[in-house]
Amino acid sequence: MTDDKTSRGPQDRARIALGEDYEVAYWTGKFGVSKERLEEAVKAVGNSADAVEQHLKG
Repeated sequence: MTDDKTSRGPQDRARIALGEDYEVAYWTGKFGVSKERLEEAVKAVGNSADAVEQHLKG
């Protein structure tokens, strides 16, 4: 099955794929942060959505 690029949410809601613009848009909106802040968080704790969320709240 191919990745549907028209889908607004991520395919795997447990992971953040910074290489996909639609996923970056989803996660920045969900967490209320800039793209740069999201990238910093992923770099700090990995691409787990739960870990990124905790990092951003901390």
